[in-house]
Amino acid sequence: MLSRTIYEPEHEMFRDAVRRFFEKEMAPRHADWEKAGCVPREFWLKAGEQGLLCPQVPEEYGGAGGDYRYLAVVDEELGFAGASGPGFTVHSDICAGYLLKYGSEDQKREWLPRMVTGEVIAAVAMTEPGTGSDLQGVKTTARLDGNHYVVNGQKTFISNGQNADLVIVVAKTDPTRGAKGTSLILVEADRDGFERGRRLDKMGMHAADTSELFFNEVRVPTANLLGQEEGKGFAQLMNELPQERLGIALNAQATAQYAFDLTVAYVKERKAFGKTVFDFQNTRFKLAELKAQLEVGWAFADKCIAHHMRGELTAPDAAMAKLWITEMLGRVVDEGVQLHGGYGFMNEYPIARLYTDSRVQRIYGGTSEIMKELISRTL
Repeated sequence: MLSRTIYEPEHEMFRDAVRRFFEKEMAPRHADWEKAGCVPREFWLKAGEQGLLCPQVPEEYGGAGGDYRYLAVVDEELGFAGASGPGFTVHSDICAGYLLKYGSEDQKREWLPRMVTGEVIAAVAMTEPGTGSDLQGVKTTARLDGNHYVVNGQKTFISNGQNADLVIVVAKTDPTRGAKGTSLILVEADRDGFERGRRLDKMGMHAADTSELFFNEVRVPTANLLGQEEGKGFAQLMNELPQERLGIALNAQATAQYAFDLTVAYVKERKAFGKTVFDFQNTRFKLAELKAQLEVGWAFADKCIAHHMRGELTAPDAAMAKLWITEMLGRVVDEGVQLHGGYGFMNEYPIARLYTDSRVQRIYGGTSEIMKELISRTL
């Protein structure tokens, strides 16, 4: 790829450390995690020891105080490794982001240091069985009762759901006000009435911990409200979604590059009709198309990182990044399977796992259709 100028030498040093850690601690175990359907907590603790979790958290809360690019490096390296298991993006980019921006001083001091070390794993509970991308339609409620909220509802497709110690729950504190009645409530996993449902059986991303969560009269103190007042949850979600979608785009971009590199290496070795598959013009032309699309993706991804660093990344910007890059990823992995031939359909080949793992990128974090809707509003 073209040289990237968005990162400083210290970010590249961090990247080298992240990559070595993944090669040593993750790559040999990822297949076992896929069978188990979950990443063990000891891996989270090791990642915390190496500074991979919440690197943007200020030193006063136990973090390294790095800029957004450190988060971006981890998101990319997970993609370069073809790893679907560790839910670091949800934990570090999203949950820590909410706490840093909207948490009280007590909430920050209570949770952030242990999120940095991996002692606490965080999840955010948005999606419900009847509510996907329509966050205004959530049915989960948080009823005020004295100095407590009583949370009732059901969530699904929750990343880190089985491991989570802390869940940021999207709930209606005033169901009569629609989006303006939405709040974010911190729910500890050891609260009475909180129950984890089944670990969901997915088409891909088998190592990723994705679960149902149930809240039955779960009482939490009003101090667990995220933000200074009720009814600000929807605005908080909208403000943080651009970073979430940028993280998805960066991971998808790196995954696409990994799939492309695997395919190039394969077709240069695979023989057919007395020559390598790469020697056929059709193969080279297909790969040339994908390489051009990858370079476009990297250029736009880096531009979005630069804008985000300046606080200028808009919701439509992030939507364009997520839409274009995840759709491009779909084309890359599909062509990769095709150029692998029958072996591309075998799970023992990484390209097959990338194909099934990547399909959800166009769905979670907001579907491609929702991204188009957001972009179209700017026309």
